[in-house]
Amino acid sequence: MDAKKYLEEAQVDAILIYNGSNEDLNFYYFTRLLYGGIFEGSFAVITEDGVKVITSKLEEQSARKGKNEVFVYSSSSEREELLKKIVGNAERIGLNYDSLSLRDFHKLRDILGDREYVNVAEKIMEWRMVKDDEELNLMREAAKIASEVADSIPDFLVEGMREYELAARIAYEMFKMGAEDVAFTSIVAFGENAAEPHYLSGERKLKRGDFVLCDFGARYHHYNSDITRTFVFGRASEEQREIYYTVLEAQKLGISLVKDGAHGSEIDARVKELIDSTKYKGRMIHSTGHGLGLAVHDHVGLSTQRDLVLREGMVVTVEPGIYLPGYGGVRIEDDVLVRKEGREVLTSARKDELIEA
Repeated sequence: MDAKKYLEEAQVDAILIYNGSNEDLNFYYFTRLLYGGIFEGSFAVITEDGVKVITSKLEEQSARKGKNEVFVYSSSSEREELLKKIVGNAERIGLNYDSLSLRDFHKLRDILGDREYVNVAEKIMEWRMVKDDEELNLMREAAKIASEVADSIPDFLVEGMREYELAARIAYEMFKMGAEDVAFTSIVAFGENAAEPHYLSGERKLKRGDFVLCDFGARYHHYNSDITRTFVFGRASEEQREIYYTVLEAQKLGISLVKDGAHGSEIDARVKELIDSTKYKGRMIHSTGHGLGLAVHDHVGLSTQRDLVLREGMVVTVEPGIYLPGYGGVRIEDDVLVRKEGREVLTSARKDELIEA
C-alpha cells in the first residue's frame, strides 16, 4: 500500500479511521486485516510511514496477522496516549464522516485538540471502487459459494415450505461452503411476493405454479457476492416464461455492455429501453445494478440517476427485473468484473433456461 500516494491525493497529513460505535469498513480496507478479529474500538492511522493499528489486547493476536505496525493498549488512557503519539504533529487529518458518529468525532477532537479535520469519505470510496488482486480473489470465492448454492436451490423446494425456511437453508448451505456470514438478509419470495424487489422473507407457503425468487450473497473474509435467480415451482405458465426470458435478454444485454470506459447510466438506459419495448413497459422499477465489494451496495453502479464511468477492476451487479403487483416477478442478477476489454462474470449459476423445479 502506497501510503504517501493516499495522503497526497487526499491532501492531508494523516488519515484516521476509527472502527467505533459504527463499524467502518475502511478499517479493513486499509489494514487488510481480513482473516479474523472484530477490532471494535480500534484505530487505523495512515501516515507517510505506512499503516499503524491501535487495538486492545483482546484483538492483539488477530492484529498481528497483518503487515501493519501494531500498538496495543490496556486502558482508555493508554489508547489516547498512543493515538496522540502516532498522529504526532499532523495538522490536516482525514476522517471518514460517512461512518463516524458525532459523539465519536467530539471524542477524537477532545483527544487530538484543535486541528484541521477533513472529510475524506468520497476520496476513500473512489479508491475502493477499483479492486486489487487480493480483493478480487476473495470476491471470486464469495461468488463461487453463492453460485453453487443457487444451483442447488431447486433441490431444496418442497410444497408447503415457508419462505423463511428456504432463506435459512440457503444461509446454512453457504456457511457449509466456507462463508463467514451472509452478505445481507436474504430475499426469498414465493408467488405474488416476488413482485416486491426488497421483500423480507415471511410465512408464505410454497404452492405449485409459484415464482421462487431468491436474492442472496455470501460474505467471504469481509468481501461480498450478490446473486439472484428466479425459478418456477412446478410447470411454468406462458406468461411466466415470457417474463423470464424478457428479463434474461435484458440482463445479457446489460452484461455485454460492461467494459472499461462505459457509462453506467447508458447501460441502465439501454436495459430499460429493451424492457420498455415489450408489454412490460415501466415494470422495471430500479436501476440495473450497483457497485459491490466490502459493502453490498459499495458505490453507485449502473443507474441513470447518477452516472459512473466504469474502470477496470470495478465490480458491479447487473440485475434487471420485471414486477407485476399481485402476480409476481422475475429478477436475474450476476456480479461482473470490469476488464480493459470487456468483462468477467464472477457468478456462474445456471440461468439460460427457466428452471421448473
